[in-house]
Amino acid sequence: MKHLLRTLFGLGAAAAAIGFMCYHLNSAPELHAAVRKGDAMAWLRADFNLDERQFAEIQRLHENYAPSCEEHCRMIQEAIQARDALRRTNGDDLVAAAEAERTLQQLRATCESAITVHVQQVAAVMSPEDGKRYLALVLPKIANFDHQVAPDLKLEGRPQH
Repeated sequence: MKHLLRTLFGLGAAAAAIGFMCYHLNSAPELHAAVRKGDAMAWLRADFNLDERQFAEIQRLHENYAPSCEEHCRMIQEAIQARDALRRTNGDDLVAAAEAERTLQQLRATCESAITVHVQQVAAVMSPEDGKRYLALVLPKIANFDHQVAPDLKLEGRPQH
């Protein structure tokens, strides 16, 4: 029994030491710092190995796209409010309700299409491997975006594109 406990303790200590070493050898301090600060651009720079030129170009792309994104979200929110008001006041007008829903879906499709193009432009600035990984991470999130507000490139609490 004595040897069994020593063996188990030794194996546990060895596993903890190996796990600790693996974590530290594979962690990126700048990546963890970016996530702690909620800074999506710093996260992008660290996680996708961006050099100065790539980072500057992606910042430019984001800055140029932001007004369009804000406008899309504003129009979508207005369409949601109009649709909901129509349902409350004139819920039996099926033609008007269908038209309001169609308008909303068109606005969402326009937004999602524009965001997809933007994300593809960002990925094109990255190395091919990092660009593929970025697209695999970001593209699936586009269809689930709620269009409540345009993203602010902060990682904390707000919806992200």
